[in-house]
Amino acid sequence: MRSILILLLLAVHFSYAQERSDPQSIARMEMQAHQQQFTGFTGGTASSDNFDVKYYRLEWQIDPAVRYITGKVTVYYKMVGASSSITLDLMSVLNADSVKQRGTMLNISQPNNTLVINFPGTVAAGVLDSISIWYKGVPANTGFGSFIQYSHAGTPIVWSLSESYGARDWWPCKNGINDKADSIDVFITHPSLYKAASNGLLQSETPVPGNMTLTHWKHRYPIASYLVCMAVTNYATFTQTVQLGSTTLPMLTYCYPENLAYFQTETPKVLQTMQLYNNTFGEYPFIKEKYGHVQFGWGGGMEHQTSTFVINADEALMAHELAHQWFGDKITCASWEDIWLNEGFATFCAAYYMETKYPASTITNRQAIVTNITSLPDGAVKVDDTTNLSHIFSQRLSYRKGSCLLLMLQLILGDDVFFNALRRYQHDPALVYGNAHTADLERNLEAESGRDLRYFFDQWYTGQGYPSYQIQWRPVGSGSVNIHVSQTTSHASVPFFRLPVPLKFKNATQEKTVIVDNSFNGQDFIKTLGFVPDTVFVDPGIQLITKNNTTQKLPAVNTGAGVVDIYPNPVTDPFTVYLHDFNAAAADIAIFNRAGQQVYLQHIALTAGAELVPVAVSNWAHGLYTIKIITADKVITRQLLR
Repeated sequence: MRSILILLLLAVHFSYAQERSDPQSIARMEMQAHQQQFTGFTGGTASSDNFDVKYYRLEWQIDPAVRYITGKVTVYYKMVGASSSITLDLMSVLNADSVKQRGTMLNISQPNNTLVINFPGTVAAGVLDSISIWYKGVPANTGFGSFIQYSHAGTPIVWSLSESYGARDWWPCKNGINDKADSIDVFITHPSLYKAASNGLLQSETPVPGNMTLTHWKHRYPIASYLVCMAVTNYATFTQTVQLGSTTLPMLTYCYPENLAYFQTETPKVLQTMQLYNNTFGEYPFIKEKYGHVQFGWGGGMEHQTSTFVINADEALMAHELAHQWFGDKITCASWEDIWLNEGFATFCAAYYMETKYPASTITNRQAIVTNITSLPDGAVKVDDTTNLSHIFSQRLSYRKGSCLLLMLQLILGDDVFFNALRRYQHDPALVYGNAHTADLERNLEAESGRDLRYFFDQWYTGQGYPSYQIQWRPVGSGSVNIHVSQTTSHASVPFFRLPVPLKFKNATQEKTVIVDNSFNGQDFIKTLGFVPDTVFVDPGIQLITKNNTTQKLPAVNTGAGVVDIYPNPVTDPFTVYLHDFNAAAADIAIFNRAGQQVYLQHIALTAGAELVPVAVSNWAHGLYTIKIITADKVITRQLLR
């Protein structure tokens, strides 16, 4: 996931003895970073869609003391439409010296930040071939920096960070997110003083003439171009392991030598997170290779595949970035309008981990999130402008509101169904190591739950705003409550939000939380508590996006008319007899079968002329029954069907 906080283009001086950050601070700082550095940025891809990338062989020569790159990129591709040319993304400030195919020089041009490659004739669809591109120059500086040359503790460093449109700044590629390469090899030639980090497994570090080293990394999983990475400096390295089922996975850390002891102490926390995610969401997606951290100079992190870049080993930051290996890397959003499938999920997962480990902080952290989301009355999770980084990476909407959509879905579906649905999503053959739209998540949630969730995504993904609840309630009998639920909404795009609403009733010694499934405005519910409450709290666990809720206790009303409500009818086991508005202190409930035989008799006390009585019918025969309610001044007869 791209947790990017504040680019430290001053000296990277920060205290590692800091308080554990809450997972939402990641989103806040990332948002501040790109607002400060890249206001008004626009970008995208202009590569042609007439070919499908299969493999990149990436060969770079980099000196971290110099902002410059010399490269050779070999692209294996398959034509998907007959054409005499293909177009890659490459910023025009980089000069493509030549492009060859099987030793033959091809004609090229570089208009408008693209590289157009012309073939000698028309190439048929289905043809598998390759080209090699030689290029060099000073990379552009867009996105979140994309190619940064800087220093730490007086030592130079170069790192990449290509999300969302920055890959073209430093290498020729398809800059979109939908055409993943099946695999890559990365070869970095650099001064021997340094080490080079990248995706996948380290294959070799070979001395070459001129006091240089050739470092080779191999990655054999599909990967989007923005997740390809490199970093070069005087890294110290160490390896730890984590047991995931029968696999012992290596965890490889590249950190600054001055921070080695700190990373060695703090990194084991992410191994605990890895085990939780592995057990909850499915097997770590790159189980045949590794997971790793590479220290770099942003005040946050970037979820490069198998090789997350982090500024430090903050526990919440590590949990957020690790979650992206499942949500963002294995399954990548198919459009930046669906970025919440990356960022909302990673924010949710980090909170899930932190709440599991530090439950006492749950309510405080959730309330801060909801307060931020509801600080404005509008805003959709669906990104309305995918060329604008501040819209894509909105901390309020893509990160926080997106994470709360998942929290609400967990409440709606229940824990077991919800997490089973996320595992189904992770293993969906149409999505695995590919791309997903929000509709794909919805499809998996519906398949697992058997429920139609279109209303939810219409209201919460494309819709804007939030509900405010007005709860009116009164006691019923000795231990129940009558609840009237109304709501107003903050934005006209959604006139009503359909949600389960948790309500916590309590008195001085007892409390109970009930959930009312609010499906229309002005809805009434009766719930049994087992005690007489004096207070109610709306959404006590902070599971909903809501604000400005009110509660009102109404006085008991007794008309003396004597009313009997039976629900459901036809009855299920158990059914409920609701007596109210009686001028009596007690009543008898007698039930007779069709033959006139008494099958049930109970004497009950009435509190303020009311009581709620459950009746078990599991051993009753199917048929028609008569129920009589007898008080000192009334006999009321009703029919019920079993």
